Amino acid sequence: MTSPPAVPVTLAEIARLAGVGRAAVSNWRRRHDTFPPRIGGTDVSPHFSLTDIEKWLRENRKLGKVTSREWLWPRFEALGDRDETGLAIAAAGRLLARGESGGGPDDAGSGPVRAAVELGRREGSSDILMFLLRRWLDTHVRQITTTPEPLADLMADLALRVRESAAGEQREDPVTVLDPACGAGHLLAAAATAVPAALNRPAALLGCDRDPVLTALTDVRLALLPRPGAPAPAPVVAPGDSLRADPLIGTQADMVLCNPPSNERDWGYEDLATDARWAHGMPPRTEPELAWVQHCLARLRPGGSAVLLLPPTVAARKAGRRIRGSLLRTGALRAVVALPPGSAAPHSVSLHLWVLRRPVAGESPPGPGELLLVDAAARFPRSAARENGPEWGELGAFVRSVVTGAIGGGTVGGARGGLAAEDPDTTAWATVIPVVDLLDDEVDLTPGRHITSASGHAGPRLADSWNEVGELLDGLRTESAGLAALDLSSGTADQPNATVGELARAGALTLRSGRHPAEAATLEPRHARIPLLTLSDLLLDGSPRGWAHPDDAVVVESGDVVVVGVSREFSAWVHEGPPMAVGPQIHAIRVDPEVLDRWFLAGSLTASANARHAGTHASSSSRIDMRRLQVRRLALPEQQRYSDAFRHLAAFERLAERLGTVAKELGRDLGDELAAGRLVYGK
Repeated sequence: MTSPPAVPVTLAEIARLAGVGRAAVSNWRRRHDTFPPRIGGTDVSPHFSLTDIEKWLRENRKLGKVTSREWLWPRFEALGDRDETGLAIAAAGRLLARGESGGGPDDAGSGPVRAAVELGRREGSSDILMFLLRRWLDTHVRQITTTPEPLADLMADLALRVRESAAGEQREDPVTVLDPACGAGHLLAAAATAVPAALNRPAALLGCDRDPVLTALTDVRLALLPRPGAPAPAPVVAPGDSLRADPLIGTQADMVLCNPPSNERDWGYEDLATDARWAHGMPPRTEPELAWVQHCLARLRPGGSAVLLLPPTVAARKAGRRIRGSLLRTGALRAVVALPPGSAAPHSVSLHLWVLRRPVAGESPPGPGELLLVDAAARFPRSAARENGPEWGELGAFVRSVVTGAIGGGTVGGARGGLAAEDPDTTAWATVIPVVDLLDDEVDLTPGRHITSASGHAGPRLADSWNEVGELLDGLRTESAGLAALDLSSGTADQPNATVGELARAGALTLRSGRHPAEAATLEPRHARIPLLTLSDLLLDGSPRGWAHPDDAVVVESGDVVVVGVSREFSAWVHEGPPMAVGPQIHAIRVDPEVLDRWFLAGSLTASANARHAGTHASSSSRIDMRRLQVRRLALPEQQRYSDAFRHLAAFERLAERLGTVAKELGRDLGDELAAGRLVYGK
C-alpha cells in the first residue's frame, strides 16, 4: 500500500505554525543540519513536507502555541485547485452532519476529510466547517464575492421590518427565505438566526447558485447551523442559474435576500426576452442587476419583502430609468440606502441596499406614493481604500431606526410614523420623497443627490472640530516646551551599539513575531476577546478591525514595544492601551525594566539608520530584519533621561498628525457651508 503524498508547506506557513517570523525559520534552516530537506518549490520559495516539519518542530521544542486547526488547513490546501479543495470541505461537512467517518483510503481528499471529521468530533462540527470555509474563502477572495456577516444580519433584519403578514398566515408556519444567488450562504445563515429571534418561527431556507462548489458548501453549512426553537424544514440548496434556468422555479418566498453578480453582460438577455418575470419592463442588456431585482420580486408572495445589495450605478444609469420608474409607480421599491465604502466588495464603492415589497392585490402604493432615501455613506464617511467594514453597530442601528420610522409596519417594525422631524441626525441624512418628484427624465435614485444636510446639523459638528483644533494646538505647545531642553548643537555619535538579537540573547528583551490567528478576519467581538492589528489597518488609519482569541495570537500588553517590520510603514511605539493581538510583519518586544527603558528602546528603533541597516531594500514592502536593529549601549539612568525626550517627541508627532487631519476636514466643511450660504463671513 503506497503512502499518501506529502503535504507541502512554505516557509511562511512554517513560521505561522511555529509562531515566529519567516526570518527565524530561514535561520533554522541555515543553522540546523537536521532541518527537513526541500521537497519542491524553488530556491526562493521552497516547499517542505508538513509531516517532517511537524516532527522537527516537536523534537526541537519550537512548536508554536497554535490550534489543531492550523495543522488541518495545509492538508486541504495541498489538494490542488479551488474546486477540489472546496468539494473536499463540503464532503467533510456532509460527514459531520450525518455523524459518519471519513471516506475510504482511495477516495480523493480522504486524508484531509478524515482529519477534519476527527477534529470536528472533538471541537465541534460547525466550528471546524466554518474554520475551513473561511480559510477557503480568504484564499480565493478575488474569485468569490461574499456578504460580510454584519451586512447580512442588517439585510435580513430590514426584510423582516418591511414584510407584511400574508392573509391566513399562521403563527407556527415557517417563514420561507430565498437567496437566488446564495454564494457561500452568508445571507441564508443570517436569516436562519434573525427569523426565529424576531418571530419565534422557524425559517425555511432556499438557495441557488450557478457554482456547484458554492452550493455544496452552503448546503452543508446550513445543515450544521444550530437552529434553536421550533423544528425547521431541511434547507434546500440547488445548483443552477436562477435567471436562465431556475431550479427553484415556482417557489414563492416570504423574504428574498440577494447579493447578485454585477456588471455581467452575458446574463441571458437574448434568451429571456419574453419572460413573464419582466413585469416592469425588459431589462436592457447593460442592466443585469435590474433583471435580478425583478426576479426577486417575482419570487415573492404578496406582502413579501426583498433586500438586494447593488452597485450605485443601478440607481442612476440612463438605460434603467423606465424600470426604475415602474418600480416607483407600483410601490414595489420602498427604500434605497447608500452604504459607506468598505461595507462589502468592491470596497472602494458606496454600494446601495434596495428594499422592496411586493404589493398585495388591490393595494395602492402607501401614502401618496413615497420613497425613503438614506445617505448612510455621508453619515458614516469612510476611506475609499478601506478594505474592512465600517462601525457596524452604529451604522446598523441608524439604518434600522430610519427604515422602521419611515416604512415600518411590517413584521418587526411596528406602525409607520414617518421620519422624526425633530431628530437632526435623521433628517440630515435621510428623506422621504414623493414618487412624483422622482419621475423625471432621469429617475435618479441616488440618495446623495436628493439629501442636503440640515443647516442646524452642521453647526455643532463644526464647533466641535474648531474646539478640537484649539485643543491640539495647546497640546503641541505643551510638547514643544517639553522638547525645549534639547541641545541642538552637541552630542557624541561614537557610543557602542547593541542589536536587538544581542539584547534578546542577553535576556534584556523578548521578541515575538505576530501571525495570522485562525478565523481572525471574520471573528466578531461577541466571539473573541481582543482586537487584532494588521498591516492593512496601519495602511489605513491604524485602528484594529479584526478580532482574535488570546490563546491563538501574539498578544501585546500595555508597556510592550510594537514594531512594524516592513520598510513602507517602519515604526515603533510603546503600547499603552488594553491587550491587543498583532498580525504578520508586526512584532512585539517585552523589555526587562531592570535593564532597558521601553520608551528609549522604541525611540531608538525608529531611527532612519535602523531601517536602512536592517531592511532588504528590495522595495517599499521589504521586510526589516528585527534582530539587526541597533540600540545605543547606555546605563539605565541615562536611558531614562533620553526616554523623556522620546516620549515628548512621540506625543508631538501624534498631535501634529491629528491636527493635519482635523484641519483639512474642517477646512473642507467650512468651504461647503460657505458655498451653500449657510455661513456668513463678516457683516
